[in-house]
Amino acid sequence: MNLEEAIATALEYEGRVHRTYSEAAENTANDVARRVFSTLRDEEAEHIKYLRDRLDEWRSTGRINVAELNTVLAPKAEIEAGAAALRQRLQGSHRQVRGTEYESLKKALDVELETSAFYRKMVASLDGDERRLFGRFVEIEEGHVAIVQAEMDLISGTGYWFDTAEFSLEKA
Repeated sequence: MNLEEAIATALEYEGRVHRTYSEAAENTANDVARRVFSTLRDEEAEHIKYLRDRLDEWRSTGRINVAELNTVLAPKAEIEAGAAALRQRLQGSHRQVRGTEYESLKKALDVELETSAFYRKMVASLDGDERRLFGRFVEIEEGHVAIVQAEMDLISGTGYWFDTAEFSLEKA
């Protein structure tokens, strides 16, 4: 796969993830869940813009500038540590919860895992700036997977519903 094809494919993945979060935000009745889904949706919209800019640049110059790709979210390790501490503290208060939000999280996890796998494959198969371009996406998407997984674990394992003030999804 050449760089243009890789970026075009990445745009397809990012579009699917963006649509998943958009639908989840629209279909939830829970305000906190809506904020989580909206934050992730907005982050995916930034990814789409970034990739479109890189694709336009590649098409017009034959080169890419690996501009910094920021995230408002905490790194994966911080999210996982916060979720683990919260699970430990809440251990024993089990209540199975299912609903629109949980189903939306399952869909989000599936598309985030597929997207992350695609980016890891690109990092393994490309060199130089092309590898760097997709490397940052691996880090960010792994953080998204951690957030979605943490929310699923909390919903299904403790009965708490998105609003976990014990740790923040955003950078300090």
